[in-house]
Amino acid sequence: MPIVNYTAREITCKIVYCGPGGSGKTSNLLHVNNELPEGRKGKMMSLATEADRTLFFDFLPLDLGMIAGFSTRLQLYSVPGQLFYEATRRLVLQGVDGVVFVADSQARQLEDNIESLQDLHANLAVHNVDARRLPIVMQYNKRGLPAGEIMPVDDLDEILNFRGAPSFPADALAGTGVFESLRAISQMVFQRLDTSNGAPR
Repeated sequence: MPIVNYTAREITCKIVYCGPGGSGKTSNLLHVNNELPEGRKGKMMSLATEADRTLFFDFLPLDLGMIAGFSTRLQLYSVPGQLFYEATRRLVLQGVDGVVFVADSQARQLEDNIESLQDLHANLAVHNVDARRLPIVMQYNKRGLPAGEIMPVDDLDEILNFRGAPSFPADALAGTGVFESLRAISQMVFQRLDTSNGAPR
Protein backbone atom coordinates (compact mmCIF):
# COMPACT_ATOMS: atom_id res chain seq x y z
CA MET A 1 0.00 0.00 0.00
CA PRO A 2 1.49 3.38 -0.99
CA ILE A 3 2.55 5.69 1.82
CA VAL A 4 1.38 9.30 1.42
CA ASN A 5 3.35 12.09 3.09
CA TYR A 6 1.11 15.15 2.91
CA THR A 7 3.72 17.46 4.47
CA ALA A 8 6.37 16.62 1.85
CA ARG A 9 3.67 16.05 -0.82
CA GLU A 10 5.24 12.74 -1.67
CA ILE A 11 3.93 9.23 -2.39
CA THR A 12 6.17 6.25 -1.64
CA CYS A 13 5.55 2.93 -3.38
CA LYS A 14 7.17 -0.42 -2.56
CA ILE A 15 8.52 -2.70 -5.29
CA VAL A 16 9.90 -6.12 -4.34
CA TYR A 17 12.21 -8.24 -6.47
CA CYS A 18 11.34 -11.91 -6.01
CA GLY A 19 12.62 -15.12 -7.55
CA PRO A 20 14.67 -18.21 -6.76
CA GLY A 21 18.03 -18.00 -5.00
CA GLY A 22 20.81 -16.85 -7.30
CA SER A 23 18.48 -15.64 -10.05
CA GLY A 24 19.88 -12.10 -10.05
CA LYS A 25 17.65 -10.06 -7.74
CA THR A 26 20.60 -8.52 -5.91
CA SER A 27 22.39 -7.82 -9.20
CA ASN A 28 19.33 -5.86 -10.37
CA LEU A 29 19.30 -3.64 -7.29
CA LEU A 30 23.04 -3.11 -7.32
CA HIS A 31 22.95 -2.02 -10.96
CA VAL A 32 20.08 0.40 -10.36
CA ASN A 33 21.75 1.83 -7.27
CA ASN A 34 25.09 2.24 -9.03
CA GLU A 35 23.55 4.07 -11.98
CA LEU A 36 21.42 6.55 -10.02
CA PRO A 37 22.69 10.07 -9.27
CA GLU A 38 23.79 10.49 -5.65
CA GLY A 39 21.25 13.18 -4.85
CA ARG A 40 18.29 11.04 -5.93
CA LYS A 41 18.79 7.90 -3.84
CA GLY A 42 18.90 6.81 -0.24
CA LYS A 43 21.55 4.64 1.36
CA MET A 44 21.45 0.96 0.43
CA MET A 45 20.80 -1.25 3.44
CA SER A 46 21.63 -4.95 3.59
CA LEU A 47 20.36 -7.69 5.90
CA ALA A 48 22.80 -10.57 5.40
CA THR A 49 21.99 -14.23 5.86
CA GLU A 50 24.22 -17.26 5.40
CA ALA A 51 23.14 -17.94 1.83
CA ASP A 52 21.44 -14.77 0.60
CA ARG A 53 20.59 -11.24 1.65
CA THR A 54 17.78 -8.74 1.63
CA LEU A 55 18.68 -5.39 0.09
CA PHE A 56 16.75 -2.14 0.34
CA PHE A 57 17.08 1.44 -0.84
CA ASP A 58 14.75 4.17 -2.01
CA PHE A 59 15.01 6.82 -4.70
CA LEU A 60 13.15 9.58 -6.50
CA PRO A 61 12.51 8.53 -10.11
CA LEU A 62 13.63 11.03 -12.71
CA ASP A 63 11.04 10.37 -15.40
CA LEU A 64 7.80 9.15 -13.84
CA GLY A 65 6.25 12.51 -13.08
CA MET A 66 3.72 13.56 -10.46
CA ILE A 67 0.46 12.04 -9.22
CA ALA A 68 -2.22 14.54 -8.20
CA GLY A 69 0.49 17.09 -7.46
CA PHE A 70 2.56 14.68 -5.36
CA SER A 71 6.11 13.64 -6.23
CA THR A 72 6.84 9.92 -6.25
CA ARG A 73 9.44 7.86 -4.42
CA LEU A 74 10.19 4.19 -4.93
CA GLN A 75 11.39 1.72 -2.33
CA LEU A 76 13.16 -1.26 -3.91
CA TYR A 77 13.66 -4.51 -2.02
CA SER A 78 15.19 -7.84 -2.95
CA VAL A 79 14.34 -10.91 -0.90
CA PRO A 80 16.25 -14.16 -0.31
CA GLY A 81 15.09 -16.85 -2.69
CA GLN A 82 15.90 -19.97 -0.71
CA LEU A 83 12.75 -21.70 0.53
CA PHE A 84 13.85 -21.71 4.17
CA TYR A 85 13.72 -17.88 4.22
CA GLU A 86 9.96 -17.87 3.75
CA ALA A 87 9.37 -15.81 6.91
CA THR A 88 11.69 -13.08 5.61
CA ARG A 89 9.99 -13.01 2.22
CA ARG A 90 6.57 -12.85 3.83
CA LEU A 91 7.62 -9.92 6.00
CA VAL A 92 9.18 -7.97 3.11
CA LEU A 93 6.11 -8.54 0.90
CA GLN A 94 3.85 -6.84 3.44
CA GLY A 95 2.51 -3.64 1.89
CA VAL A 96 3.99 -4.40 -1.56
CA ASP A 97 2.72 -2.31 -4.50
CA GLY A 98 4.42 -4.21 -7.32
CA VAL A 99 6.69 -7.20 -7.97
CA VAL A 100 9.52 -7.88 -10.40
CA PHE A 101 9.83 -11.65 -10.63
CA VAL A 102 13.42 -12.42 -11.60
CA ALA A 103 13.49 -15.88 -13.19
CA ASP A 104 16.72 -17.76 -13.87
CA SER A 105 16.82 -18.56 -17.60
CA GLN A 106 18.92 -21.70 -17.11
CA ALA A 107 17.00 -24.83 -18.07
CA ARG A 108 18.16 -26.61 -14.92
CA GLN A 109 16.53 -23.88 -12.80
CA LEU A 110 13.02 -24.22 -14.24
CA GLU A 111 11.60 -26.13 -11.27
CA ASP A 112 13.09 -23.57 -8.87
CA ASN A 113 11.42 -20.79 -10.86
CA ILE A 114 8.03 -22.53 -10.69
CA GLU A 115 8.41 -23.24 -6.97
CA SER A 116 9.41 -19.63 -6.26
CA LEU A 117 6.44 -18.29 -8.21
CA GLN A 118 4.08 -20.54 -6.26
CA ASP A 119 5.72 -19.36 -3.03
CA LEU A 120 5.17 -15.73 -4.06
CA HIS A 121 1.45 -16.34 -4.59
CA ALA A 122 1.14 -18.13 -1.24
CA ASN A 123 2.90 -15.33 0.65
CA LEU A 124 0.77 -12.66 -1.02
CA ALA A 125 -2.35 -14.57 -0.02
CA VAL A 126 -1.22 -14.40 3.62
CA HIS A 127 -1.44 -10.60 3.30
CA ASN A 128 -4.84 -10.86 1.57
CA VAL A 129 -3.32 -9.66 -1.71
CA ASP A 130 -4.81 -11.06 -4.90
CA ALA A 131 -1.75 -11.94 -7.00
CA ARG A 132 -3.84 -11.66 -10.16
CA ARG A 133 -4.46 -7.96 -9.51
CA LEU A 134 -1.04 -6.93 -8.23
CA PRO A 135 1.22 -5.26 -10.80
CA ILE A 136 3.94 -7.72 -11.80
CA VAL A 137 6.73 -7.81 -14.37
CA MET A 138 8.54 -10.97 -15.41
CA GLN A 139 12.28 -10.70 -16.00
CA TYR A 140 14.15 -13.60 -17.61
CA ASN A 141 17.69 -13.10 -16.37
CA LYS A 142 21.06 -14.60 -17.34
CA ARG A 143 20.45 -14.28 -21.08
CA GLY A 144 24.19 -13.76 -21.50
CA LEU A 145 24.91 -17.44 -20.80
CA PRO A 146 25.55 -19.86 -23.70
CA ALA A 147 22.43 -20.69 -25.71
CA GLY A 148 22.69 -24.36 -24.81
CA GLU A 149 22.27 -23.59 -21.10
CA ILE A 150 19.25 -21.29 -21.22
CA MET A 151 15.64 -21.72 -22.23
CA PRO A 152 14.10 -19.68 -25.05
CA VAL A 153 12.21 -16.62 -23.78
CA ASP A 154 9.02 -17.85 -25.48
CA ASP A 155 9.20 -21.12 -23.54
CA LEU A 156 9.74 -19.31 -20.24
CA ASP A 157 6.83 -17.02 -21.03
CA GLU A 158 4.55 -19.95 -21.79
CA ILE A 159 5.43 -21.81 -18.58
CA LEU A 160 5.80 -18.96 -16.07
CA ASN A 161 3.86 -16.00 -17.41
CA PHE A 162 0.30 -17.29 -17.26
CA ARG A 163 -0.99 -13.76 -16.62
CA GLY A 164 0.53 -12.34 -19.78
CA ALA A 165 2.43 -9.76 -17.72
CA PRO A 166 5.10 -7.59 -19.37
CA SER A 167 8.30 -9.62 -19.68
CA PHE A 168 11.90 -8.70 -20.40
CA PRO A 169 15.02 -10.69 -21.25
CA ALA A 170 17.90 -9.51 -19.08
CA ASP A 171 21.52 -9.84 -18.14
CA ALA A 172 21.57 -8.05 -14.79
CA LEU A 173 25.35 -8.27 -14.40
CA ALA A 174 25.73 -6.31 -17.64
CA GLY A 175 22.71 -4.11 -16.92
CA THR A 176 20.68 -5.34 -19.89
CA GLY A 177 16.94 -5.29 -19.23
CA VAL A 178 17.32 -3.95 -15.68
CA PHE A 179 15.95 -0.45 -16.14
CA GLU A 180 13.40 -1.67 -18.69
CA SER A 181 11.94 -3.98 -16.04
CA LEU A 182 12.01 -1.26 -13.38
CA ARG A 183 10.42 1.34 -15.63
CA ALA A 184 7.62 -1.05 -16.62
CA ILE A 185 6.70 -2.03 -13.05
CA SER A 186 6.94 1.59 -11.86
CA GLN A 187 4.57 2.77 -14.56
CA MET A 188 2.11 -0.03 -13.75
CA VAL A 189 2.19 0.81 -10.03
CA PHE A 190 1.69 4.53 -10.59
CA GLN A 191 -1.02 4.00 -13.21
CA ARG A 192 -2.92 1.77 -10.79
CA LEU A 193 -2.57 4.37 -8.06
CA ASP A 194 -3.58 7.25 -10.31
CA THR A 195 -6.72 5.48 -11.54
CA SER A 196 -7.80 4.26 -8.11
CA ASN A 197 -9.09 6.02 -5.05
CA GLY A 198 -5.56 5.73 -3.65
CA ALA A 199 -4.42 8.92 -5.35
CA PRO A 200 -4.48 11.81 -2.86
CA ARG A 201 -6.80 14.72 -3.53
